[in-house]
Amino acid sequence: MQQRRNIPSREERRKQSRVEDADLIERAVAGNQQAFTQLRQKYYPTIAGLIRRMMRNSDDVEDLVQETFVKAFNAIATFNHEYAFSTWLYRIASNHCIDFLRKKRLKTFSIDQPIETHDGEIQYEISDSTWLPDTDIHNKEKTSLLNAAIQELPEKYRVVIELRHGEELDYQEIANQLGLPLGTVKAHLFRAREMLYKKLKNKMYYFYS
Repeated sequence: MQQRRNIPSREERRKQSRVEDADLIERAVAGNQQAFTQLRQKYYPTIAGLIRRMMRNSDDVEDLVQETFVKAFNAIATFNHEYAFSTWLYRIASNHCIDFLRKKRLKTFSIDQPIETHDGEIQYEISDSTWLPDTDIHNKEKTSLLNAAIQELPEKYRVVIELRHGEELDYQEIANQLGLPLGTVKAHLFRAREMLYKKLKNKMYYFYS
């Protein structure tokens, strides 16, 4: 009878990964560049995916990924082992993207989910029961209006809206990536939605006509 293989649980794999990371980090802090290269290889796909979703512009992704790892390498001696290395790396990557977007003011966000407010919802779905020749133009107009409204939000509100609705991250994931308390994330999201509603409520015909 063939012996059943003992497959590690997800939690066991996570713990093993953190032990491996701790060893590589210790060696990297001591000056072993190969150890950091291994960390980079391990987390490159995840960080590249995060930055790609945040930027929506493939031309910038590779540079930002490289710059993220350079920042991480230069700051690795400050890493706190109480946290997962992935969380620390995510924070560096997301903050670097935020700084980049703040400087470039790129319009990188699109959304088709309604925004809930105390006054109701802004619904971005258009009825598709009858196709009209100008449907594509209409969709572009509403997307342009929404993007413009989002870009006008204060940076701290714009970023949480992008992470919540653009990347579909939950509140705790946003808190981890931005290094903010969970309550602050929820407050920022609520305020951002209220501000968007006020900006768009007088232009609702673009969303319903």
